[in-house]
Amino acid sequence: MSSVNIAKEVSKLLELFYALLATIVVSLLSLIGVFALSLSEHALDGFLFVLLSFSAGSILGAAYFDLLPEAVETSGDTSSVVLCITAGFLVFFFLERFIYWYHGHIHGHEAPSEVDKRVTVKRFVYLNMLGDGIHNFIDGMVIAASFFLAPTIGLVATTAVVFHELPQEIGDFGVLVYGGLAKKRALFFNFLSALTAVAGALLSNFFAVNIENFVSSLVAFAAGGFIYLAASELIPEMQREKDSRKSAIQFVLFIFGLFLIWSLGRIFPA
Repeated sequence: MSSVNIAKEVSKLLELFYALLATIVVSLLSLIGVFALSLSEHALDGFLFVLLSFSAGSILGAAYFDLLPEAVETSGDTSSVVLCITAGFLVFFFLERFIYWYHGHIHGHEAPSEVDKRVTVKRFVYLNMLGDGIHNFIDGMVIAASFFLAPTIGLVATTAVVFHELPQEIGDFGVLVYGGLAKKRALFFNFLSALTAVAGALLSNFFAVNIENFVSSLVAFAAGGFIYLAASELIPEMQREKDSRKSAIQFVLFIFGLFLIWSLGRIFPA
């Protein structure tokens, strides 16, 4: 092997190393919910009240202001993007109904006392973990592809992902805890979901040549899933609030989640 080829191989390995290091750093953002572990139940209830509305806004904002424009720009084919969005929406709808049927079938014959004692995990928890896993997987692919172009581009892409992900990871943790997971379990599963970014970076290394179409399809699919999650699960949870003052606060927080994702996309474009 010539010295030129050796230099190229070393350069590729360094690019992959930087990409993996960057995705690990991004994955660690999911542990931001650790500060909630010390909160009392009363304080946690107030924390979740804020996070539910913020989460709905940030997840919907991620779909409309982040994922959809990225899918259209990467693909260039609007019709295929629309099909992937629809597929994501339908798959999440199917999974939600399947999870509902499964839990209803398994637990349908329990005595009332047993049902009351059992901590119920709401089905949107599983949908959120799936959607977040896909989203983080895509982030890993984008970061890796950027480092394959140039280290400086990789750093810019990583910075953009960090500022996009920070508010969403806070929201995701809130969704998991609100949905019935214990705080430590929510932290663990949120981190597990974040680690799919590392898998995305590794996959980018093997499919770096034809990565664009694959990434655009995944981006659009995740967008459809997030739209379903926000519109059919999180927003209806907000609508259960009957107090007009609290409802107004929820609406403001919802708009803030949307605005934050939108503004970060303008300041730190991916």
